[in-house]
Amino acid sequence: MSFWHHFAPHQRYGSDAAQAHLDHLRRYDLDFLKIMNDNGVPRIGEIRTMEDLAASEAFSGDEPEFARQLELIETLAAELRGEVLLTTTVFNAWTTLRRLVKPQGRSTPPRLEPHEDVASTIIRLFLAQDRNLVRRALATLGESLARFASRCLQAGADGVFLSVRDDWVDSAPGTEGTYDDLVRPTDLQILEAASGGRFNVLHVCGRAVGFETFARYPVHVLNWADRAAGPSIAQARDQVAPALCGGVDNLGVLADGTPEDCTAQVRDAVAQAGDRPILIAPGCTYDPQRVSSENLQAMCDAARTAQPQ
Repeated sequence: MSFWHHFAPHQRYGSDAAQAHLDHLRRYDLDFLKIMNDNGVPRIGEIRTMEDLAASEAFSGDEPEFARQLELIETLAAELRGEVLLTTTVFNAWTTLRRLVKPQGRSTPPRLEPHEDVASTIIRLFLAQDRNLVRRALATLGESLARFASRCLQAGADGVFLSVRDDWVDSAPGTEGTYDDLVRPTDLQILEAASGGRFNVLHVCGRAVGFETFARYPVHVLNWADRAAGPSIAQARDQVAPALCGGVDNLGVLADGTPEDCTAQVRDAVAQAGDRPILIAPGCTYDPQRVSSENLQAMCDAARTAQPQ
């Protein structure tokens, strides 16, 4: 059982970040720790034109933005000494390209409903003008992120928490198959670089278009928003090779429900999983301004007492 949220801006790196993670872990006695990564990616200006895209270069994996995350991993690994498994957040190539095209503001739980944002609009224009150039840019990012993932393991992480999202890519008319063509190879390249880890988690964000394909990724754990986006645990349990991870609605019940509601969702998730391994968690980040400690504690207590049926 575990859960996670974005910490305050001053807790993104350094000693404040390490202490925030440790306080969160110990307050709820979590069973594994997701190391948050809000340090951004190396950038020299925004990518807003085809010329900017063509000029993009590979990262070495130890630039200041990456180095801050590596330092955080090293600090937590030294402090915890194997007390719990550590999985560190790595955003995939498409998400990283979005962040280079349009810098992200304050991190919040994701929106699930369809919407068009600046980053998506610009990247679709790039695709229409020169698909191969976008392919090369994504391949370069995949290579860079694979190098970073390898460095994360060297720093002491037990694995990566690879965040992917295909509804940004394949949901608009005429975009079907784009994720398979341009993005999936880079996902697998990152996971190959992290294959020496013992706790690699795939986080399927949003409303997955190709959930069945993600379910076959070479990871130890698959996390997705089973409550808010689907499929349900019962629907997915027989098509997912890795251990299941989910069961609690981060956007609804965890934020607006009662402790009894959270308890009921945990018990229901365990029942749906049956004899399959399941890690109880929310479908994604939650808003700490909206979620009560009582709801989080109820989730913890239920996870420790629920029994498969």
